[in-house]
Amino acid sequence: MNAIRTEVPASNPALRHAIYGGDIFLTAPNAASERLSNAARNILKHHVGEDLRHAHERYSDEEFFERIGKVRHELFMESQYHDMLFELIESFGFDRTDVAFDPARIRVIKHDGHQNPRAKAVYYAHRDTWYAHPQQLITWWVPLDDLREEETFVFYPEFYNSVVPNNSEIFDYSDWVRDGWELKIGWQNREAGVKAEYPGVTDEVVINQEVGFSCEASQNLLFSGAQFHQTRKQALGTTRYSLDFRIVHLGDLEAGFGAPNVDNRSQGSALKDYIRAS
Repeated sequence: MNAIRTEVPASNPALRHAIYGGDIFLTAPNAASERLSNAARNILKHHVGEDLRHAHERYSDEEFFERIGKVRHELFMESQYHDMLFELIESFGFDRTDVAFDPARIRVIKHDGHQNPRAKAVYYAHRDTWYAHPQQLITWWVPLDDLREEETFVFYPEFYNSVVPNNSEIFDYSDWVRDGWELKIGWQNREAGVKAEYPGVTDEVVINQEVGFSCEASQNLLFSGAQFHQTRKQALGTTRYSLDFRIVHLGDLEAGFGAPNVDNRSQGSALKDYIRAS
């Protein structure tokens, strides 16, 4: 795979097959993604003010974290936003009774955020599957603004089928949520980025190929949770906001049909806390 695809296959099984095979899709906004992103922007404006892109200039790190935490909690927990996710999933040909999803999280990448030790794990190169998600995982990402390539993240597709030296075995989902969901959702513990152990790369990885992208607000980016990728460091004077959530097709899970597992050794299963239509 050398480029990100902009048109999805005609059928949903073909889309899933392509994603498990390593294809990445960045498609135009649709009514469902616009509804979801507009709802998220409205919640953000309520908590941090109208000028979202420069909100980091108005608050201390501690106050900004607390305000964003309220947004995280609402988006992740409230059923009305779960319904919006079902609508978006169905707009791509999925049947809601066939899928389970991990609810939407607001992601906030601040200007110079990589300089903050508490945020270091945000910038680790990783696979989402290293966090005890199944190989059928599809990650769905929706930007809330038009973004330059320097503000997004980068894929390393040459490692989709190749081992990356990592310590994913340190992650046990049951331990992660044992004392509550503050780490799972990230809305309470400001010191988690310093104290918690996050899976990451354990040895030098030589990168020969990377695929980045720019995007428009409310576009839909779909990729396998097995993709090796990394958030870009940025010092552009702006804060980037995006939503992401994760879905698993339950029929594919039962059939064992999904992305290759070349190096994921995480323990337990996050799937038990996914939302289902029933």
